[in-house]
Amino acid sequence: MKEKIRFALLTYGKMARLQAQAFKLLDGCELVAVWGRSKEKREAFAADFGLKAYGDIAEMVRDARIDAVIVASPHPQHKEQTIAALEAGAHAIVEKPMAITTEDCDAMISAASKAGRKLAVISQRRLYPSVRRIRDAIDSGKIGQPALGQVTILGWRDEEYYRSDPWRGKWEAEGGGVLVNQAVHQLDIFQWLMGPIAEVSGYWGNLNHPYIEVEDSAVASVKFESGALGSILVSNSQKPGIYAKIHVHGRNGASTGVQTDGGAMFIAGRSGVAEPPFNDIWTIPGEEQLLGTWKKEDEAFFKSIDATNYFHGLQFADFAEAIREDRAPAVDGAEGRKAVALFQAIYRSGRESRSIRP
Repeated sequence: MKEKIRFALLTYGKMARLQAQAFKLLDGCELVAVWGRSKEKREAFAADFGLKAYGDIAEMVRDARIDAVIVASPHPQHKEQTIAALEAGAHAIVEKPMAITTEDCDAMISAASKAGRKLAVISQRRLYPSVRRIRDAIDSGKIGQPALGQVTILGWRDEEYYRSDPWRGKWEAEGGGVLVNQAVHQLDIFQWLMGPIAEVSGYWGNLNHPYIEVEDSAVASVKFESGALGSILVSNSQKPGIYAKIHVHGRNGASTGVQTDGGAMFIAGRSGVAEPPFNDIWTIPGEEQLLGTWKKEDEAFFKSIDATNYFHGLQFADFAEAIREDRAPAVDGAEGRKAVALFQAIYRSGRESRSIRP
């Protein structure tokens, strides 16, 4: 029987609670400890999940024989906590976004390399069956080279959401708004499907959330190194939330698409996955009729799982195997950095009124 990979959580918030639940479904790895600054909160979290609680990262890694940590803290804290865990000898898998600047990402990647540890970023929507179909269609040449790409998020966040944690909606504490927090998954999938980005031109603003500092909406045009073009429109200003979609159109004229989220996007601790993701466009010759079949299959599959933690569990399992087999994880630090580079470029473009090369 293979030895289990021992995991610890860094912090004890809403997302950490969902991640802890994911381990109940996994073989080959186990969650054994939690770290956090508040003694009362970390001990309460530990009691709920049968863990040991620590107030020092290095001590936890050493004392609990931790192989890997899951960094689930607010994103401006990712760099500091990830590097502390790496230097203590643990591998690290980090919640989205990896950080709020590419400089922080580079420091984390460098620390992992120096320590000889693995670094991964949670991008669980890449694992949705409907997203994998698009990736597979591109890889098999069914649409030719991607020519046009679109990201559209028409979502909603209310005042209660922004008041639910003291760090939400503030530049210093959150690092940004819809681009950093809600859209980062779709931006990750967008660049993963379309390829390396050459240039970005964007605008962003706060349209109807006067009680927050950060943007609630953004638009951008993207030119890819391949010559492909793309557009981004993301917003938290459509009550009660409509959808999040990604479309990829190929040079042979065929189109593919996925609705990754229906209604308002999932909020950890407050809501579940509102609608199963599904392929909403598919014009590959000979496969057009598969849309209905896939939608039924995906609906049945999502009814059989808890989607709020199932796909996180798949990434934790992959990370455990990457450690055991000494291979790269499915989404490593270099991949996680790409989404950060994209939203950072949109912010810079809006501030400086010029196109930016990420």
